[in-house]
Amino acid sequence: MKIINLSETDSILNRFVAELRDIHIQGDSLRFRRNMERIGEIMAYEISKEFSYTVKHIESPLGIAPVSMPGDQIVLSTILRAGIPYHHGFLNCMDYAENAFISAYRKYKDTLKFDIHIEYIASPPLDNKTLIITDPMLATGSSMELAYKALLTKGTPQQVHLAAIISSEQALTYLTEQLPFENITIWTAAIDTGLDEHSYIVPGLGDAGDLAYGEKI
Repeated sequence: MKIINLSETDSILNRFVAELRDIHIQGDSLRFRRNMERIGEIMAYEISKEFSYTVKHIESPLGIAPVSMPGDQIVLSTILRAGIPYHHGFLNCMDYAENAFISAYRKYKDTLKFDIHIEYIASPPLDNKTLIITDPMLATGSSMELAYKALLTKGTPQQVHLAAIISSEQALTYLTEQLPFENITIWTAAIDTGLDEHSYIVPGLGDAGDLAYGEKI
């Protein structure tokens, strides 16, 4: 498994991540969703550099232009509900992709202990395709692990990209141990050092789903 931390290179991506974190900005849910979407667009561009390409000859009004075109069959998958605007950012760039959706949530045993449950999955066949799983926050890594394993019931992808906005060091360590496969790459826009007693990323940004769509009961 390879981990790529895009914050190691300065770019406009850092501004969008900063606005997601900023308590003076994140109260605007429309802007919060749009920033997630813009991060998804940038992340999609970065991941696309890893695709396989072939030259195709495109007819223009004035001649024939050779263009290097991606050949991967892409499946974009997201974990509901926080991942929806992030997913849309990817889809803006990869509008030819197929799509998959998974529900994963924390079921608390008490105020601090919880299990991750998956209740819904909709996916096209995945055999020999390039699978991208988007989840804005990698806190413990358990949701991403279970989502990946659930999607494998739909086929075996050739390449897998796990795309997060903010990841904890603990989640990256956990996923590296649980999914030690050469065809998996983790992409993240930032890495934070800790988790609080509720397993939220510190400093993180709070609950991405609530900030995007309102509080839940």
